[in-house]
Amino acid sequence: MSAVIDDRQIEASRAVHAVLNYTRNTGVRPVNYTFDPPPGIPRNSGEIDARTVAIRDARRLRGFGLDVSGFELISHASSLTDWTSFKDAERVAAIDYPEVKAALKARTGADKVVIFDHTLRDSTVLPGNGGLREAVRRVHDDQTLDSAPRRVAKHLPPEEAAWRLQRRFAIVNFWRPVGGAVLQTPLAVCDSRSIEPGDLLPSDLVYRDWTGETYALAYNPRHRWYWYPRQTPTEATLLKIYDSAVDGRARLTAHSAFDDPTSAPDSPPRRSIEIRSILFW
Repeated sequence: MSAVIDDRQIEASRAVHAVLNYTRNTGVRPVNYTFDPPPGIPRNSGEIDARTVAIRDARRLRGFGLDVSGFELISHASSLTDWTSFKDAERVAAIDYPEVKAALKARTGADKVVIFDHTLRDSTVLPGNGGLREAVRRVHDDQTLDSAPRRVAKHLPPEEAAWRLQRRFAIVNFWRPVGGAVLQTPLAVCDSRSIEPGDLLPSDLVYRDWTGETYALAYNPRHRWYWYPRQTPTEATLLKIYDSAVDGRARLTAHSAFDDPTSAPDSPPRRSIEIRSILFW
């Protein structure tokens, strides 16, 4: 594991100050739709608590790792390179999925990787734009401690799921830019070590055929935020969404898109793909 980041490193690192949209803990469970809901129902409920925070340059620091901080950057290039190719879901599944599986196995030592979906995002699209999704500008984690085991049951045969649930498994997002470096609306990631259980707010994520459970996050001044400036398509950010291990390693982290105040006004849109996987040991 990497060394722990000390305060001197933190102070020496370059930071931008930007707004992150937390969710205020009102006691009412937030509900978010992945599609346009019926008339009169908001697409996203939950009271936004916008906070300006320091987001530090992770490239200038050491001490990160999937099992330490809940995120890390790796070198990885897909055989698919252009935006049009990534919009072909069958090509992504046939070409990109096997490459991502191999990379995750090599990095983590997992003996099985199950990819259960992927999402293409464009920072300029509006909600509800068909196969493309907007950049999510709310602090969140994609699973909860309760919903993650249900993912295993959803994607494995019952007998294998029952066996796998007795052993360690994790859910990891493989996040990568498509078509060019990220010059606007980059991804901020929160150090897992700075998140407290009381910060996590269970929320409903409503799909057309089922309802998942995710975490929104309440603001905590202890949170430490980082980003990888100008991340390129030959780099992937691994995000720990859930880990069943309770041995002191990172169990989850939070992330959010943000508006980089240093971005040029004419920067091209951020296009990205995130591939979601369950890893088994």
